[in-house]
Amino acid sequence: MVEGYVKTNCCQRTFEGYESIVRKHLVLALGHLQLKELQPSIVGRYYGKECEQVSARSVQHNHRVLSQSLKYAVRQGYFGRNPCELVSPPRWKGKTMRTMTPVEVGILLETAEGNLYHPVFYCALNTGLRQAELLGLRWRDIALDPDMLSISVQQVLYKRRGVREFKEPKTEHSRRRVNMTPKLALYLALYRAEREELYRELGKTLPLDSLVFVTAEGNPIDPTVLSHAFSKLVKQAGLEGVRFHNLRHTFASLMLMRGAKPKVNSEALGHSSVAFTMDVYSHIIDGMQQDAVALLDEVIPVGVFSRNHTNLAPSLHKPTLAGR
Repeated sequence: MVEGYVKTNCCQRTFEGYESIVRKHLVLALGHLQLKELQPSIVGRYYGKECEQVSARSVQHNHRVLSQSLKYAVRQGYFGRNPCELVSPPRWKGKTMRTMTPVEVGILLETAEGNLYHPVFYCALNTGLRQAELLGLRWRDIALDPDMLSISVQQVLYKRRGVREFKEPKTEHSRRRVNMTPKLALYLALYRAEREELYRELGKTLPLDSLVFVTAEGNPIDPTVLSHAFSKLVKQAGLEGVRFHNLRHTFASLMLMRGAKPKVNSEALGHSSVAFTMDVYSHIIDGMQQDAVALLDEVIPVGVFSRNHTNLAPSLHKPTLAGR
């Protein structure tokens, strides 16, 4: 199943993750059993033993791979019912994500002034793009026309086992167009003008297919180097617990708190569904509900209670002739 269905339907990175789960966990624990011997009770005991060694989240990943594999086996007619459907994997409560306040965003950007990677950080905060999406941007993907300020996500840059490679976005939702703020458009226009001037000094023209964010030598940025540089910057700025991916969470949080609808956020982030976005940012959406109720309280006038409203009450409390 892994070599056949998964390898032909998933990207290399996903395939390697599934293959690792199968080899290091599923085969070792369940590989000696025939399909007809794989009962729900056995699957449940396997989850219990796994929880003694790895996190509940890891067991959930194992459950997902095992369940999808057995579902495929059912479709192929190897056996009648998927036993994973009768077993609940351990629940995992995700950690509360770290987002930055507007004040912290200002501190971060001020600290990053003059940093080689400042353009990457600024763009991440303004778009919510993933690191791989940012590093894969080309100038042809950026529309600076005042009538359509936007960024198109057409390729990503991954580093796997020490090798950097460009790929297409993983899903159709990831391949998207993100609107830009006028501030970001102005910033990128000035940044592009600087790059064009540098090329002119070298007697060249800036190609549309060249990457937007590059090293001082003009090469693709190494994701690991960028993450390390960001960690140093955060420490210098005195911001605790902030990773590069938290720039994406900060973008989403600020958008929601400023009144952006979950669907708009979901499309900008490239999520597979609005439900997923609402689940990830449920703590912020709960706060928005409180704000919405406060606005409602401002709109609806104060209620004036009158005892005349109780005129109908006797019919509810006094026995009627029929009830005597």
